[in-house]
Amino acid sequence: MTKVRFEKRDNRIVKVLCKGHTGFASNGEDVLCAALSAIIQSTALGILKVLGIKAEYKTNPDKGELSLALPDLSQEISEKAQVLMETMLLSVMDLCEGYPEFIQVEVK
Repeated sequence: MTKVRFEKRDNRIVKVLCKGHTGFASNGEDVLCAALSAIIQSTALGILKVLGIKAEYKTNPDKGELSLALPDLSQEISEKAQVLMETMLLSVMDLCEGYPEFIQVEVK
């Protein structure tokens, strides 16, 4: 199972941590794990490359871990980042609704 934890501060998503493989299929064939990774990685690209935010982004494919943490941001940049982060949350929640036995989501 993959556990995805979103952390909020002042009603803004500031961090996402994704741990574990979904177990939907064997490695290399797990389309659910690939979809989840693509959602988070696409958001990370938007944050890092499109918005140019120096966020902390780490991956460990062997452990199935991926994290993205936002630094303190100006109001304008923060609002843009939140559009991406909220879209990621909604996308992950949508996957979780369809596959609750493989993905668990927590928002703190």
